[in-house]
Amino acid sequence: MAPHPFKNLSAEETGVARDTILSLHKDVLVNFREIFLQEPEKEVMKAYLDAEHAAQPGQSPTSKRPPRLAKVMYDVIGNDRIPEYNESIIDVEQKKRVRHEIVGKEKGQASLTLWEFNDLVEACKKSEEFQKAVAEFQLPEGFELVVEPWPYGGLDFGAENRRYFQGLCFAQDTRNGNPDSNFYAYPLPLIPVMDAHKKEIVRLDRLATGGKGDSLTGKTHAPRILDHCQSAEYVPELVEGGVRKDVKPINITQPEGPSFKVTDESLVEWQKWSFRVSFNPREGAVLHDVRYDGRSIMYRMSISEMTVPYADARPPFHRKQAFDFGDGGAGNCANNLSLGCDCLGVIKYFDAVIVGNDGEPKAHPNVICLHEQDNGIGWKHTNWRTGRAVVTRMRELVVQFIITLANYEYVFAYKLDTAGGITLEVRATGIVSTVNIDPGKTSLYGNVVSGGVLAQNHQHIFAARFDPAIDGHKNTVTYEESLPAPWDKETNPNGNFYEIRKTVVNRSAGLDANPTDHRVFKIINQEKKNPHSGNPVGYKFTPLPTQKLLAAPGSIQAQRALFTNHHVWVTKYQDDELYAAGRFTLQSQLEQGGVHDMAARKDEVANEDLVIWNVFGLTHNPRVEDWPVMPCEIYQLHYKPSDFFDRNPAIDFPSQKNQASVLVTKDGDCCAQKL
Repeated sequence: MAPHPFKNLSAEETGVARDTILSLHKDVLVNFREIFLQEPEKEVMKAYLDAEHAAQPGQSPTSKRPPRLAKVMYDVIGNDRIPEYNESIIDVEQKKRVRHEIVGKEKGQASLTLWEFNDLVEACKKSEEFQKAVAEFQLPEGFELVVEPWPYGGLDFGAENRRYFQGLCFAQDTRNGNPDSNFYAYPLPLIPVMDAHKKEIVRLDRLATGGKGDSLTGKTHAPRILDHCQSAEYVPELVEGGVRKDVKPINITQPEGPSFKVTDESLVEWQKWSFRVSFNPREGAVLHDVRYDGRSIMYRMSISEMTVPYADARPPFHRKQAFDFGDGGAGNCANNLSLGCDCLGVIKYFDAVIVGNDGEPKAHPNVICLHEQDNGIGWKHTNWRTGRAVVTRMRELVVQFIITLANYEYVFAYKLDTAGGITLEVRATGIVSTVNIDPGKTSLYGNVVSGGVLAQNHQHIFAARFDPAIDGHKNTVTYEESLPAPWDKETNPNGNFYEIRKTVVNRSAGLDANPTDHRVFKIINQEKKNPHSGNPVGYKFTPLPTQKLLAAPGSIQAQRALFTNHHVWVTKYQDDELYAAGRFTLQSQLEQGGVHDMAARKDEVANEDLVIWNVFGLTHNPRVEDWPVMPCEIYQLHYKPSDFFDRNPAIDFPSQKNQASVLVTKDGDCCAQKL
């Protein structure tokens, strides 16, 4: 049976795409970057889904099946040894190329690959100038150099458009014999810069280590640069004082198994919900064709982009700004999740397929975990007359993936609940990015979290992309504000009335949160009315009123991330417009083709196929308590039904007493008796 159009490419399909490309470039070297599913054009896919959902159980709408396409990103290297970046679309069933583009560097730099990071490490080993600079630091005996590859950041205005990579330098204490010893506690004030084409170190940036009142470029550190730094370990066997001994287990058990069902490694069904899940190297986990009780709600949901700009004014930190989805791909950095660690309960894992620079497919296991969890009381009411209480639990189905980007971790989870709600949750954890600071000094650019360690101030700003299909694809966005009404003898004689003012978003635009007026956005289908209220059926969300980008307008950091200018963007759907900061972010100087440009078209978006972009984030001015690994910072964005149903959709959820709950005895031991 042919794979579903939203299902990931198999290893076999990936191999076909690779072989097709090689057959077209026989006399040159080809370095592959990515091979993944090219999703079908939406109009074709809409017809397919309509046929699929109208079919009888077990039937498949083969007559309307879209072609099976692979997107292949690769470099062609000719006699001049300069890579030429190409993108091709391959029909894997026909084994032929149907689209091809040679992408010049004036359009954008290809996203980085892990093998390019290895090139940087090797170039540092070969560079005599770099090795000599490291020797000047007089590292203590038993300490070894660690080079952490990083994107170069935005090119300075007027700089030559070459492909660069840079490395942040640290030293690791090897005396404890533990390869996981925390090297971020020993930062070195040196950044090597590599020309990616030459694979040579072409510049060394020597960093200032001063504090308040010192020069932005002054070199004030002593030769023994690490003498004032301190160990800061996080792996359990090295934690100072050991780990706690009084923590007792909490086990998540489901004796009858899970309530969800997974078919074809992509279709998930749970508590009236159904959707398809896929995975790609840029966005990570993506949800498609999200429905509740057969009614469409979302065509597609994904995390589109994230930028992390740093606020240290000393050069070259004005370039320290990552685009963690566009620069290298969140999916490429996804963790291989471990049973009993990252997700608890009865777990279903989803795998992906990735490629090396030879294009050979290889398994990327356990990149997504699926599980159910309890989230407290869902709804409750007690009849005070009879004393009877009815209470149900809020159950959630969680689709989660975790990425590691050098020092930081991000946990992304889509949560679907029994009341028809959809929650996007983002957790930021990991280790703050550190630089060396002279002993006894403090800084305007961050906080001293340990001896010799300055954790720089920065922001994490995310963009999530929601492609709604509220009972169909012709939707409208409105926002409502609750405003005080003036005294009026006829309409507000006692002054207690407030009005709800509704505004329709008619053209593509950027908009903002407004908690003062309780601004709530609704995505509605004007052709479908709720039988009780008479209002259009819809879903609502309240934007997170988080701080926008703080870099000055016109700065490189700001120009590269125009998507951060608003909390909400409403744009008209176009195929392949998936990325909030545009298709190419690596070394960009200006966001091009991103959501800012999409909104600037001023398309009609009322009663149209539209897209919602939610922008939110964290301004992270580090605390000492964020060291050596920061506790999770948690942000949640909620989409909830608004006159979509004719009652609380969770009213039929069983009110069941949990028979596994027990009482604690007076001395605190478990367990006296079952409830």
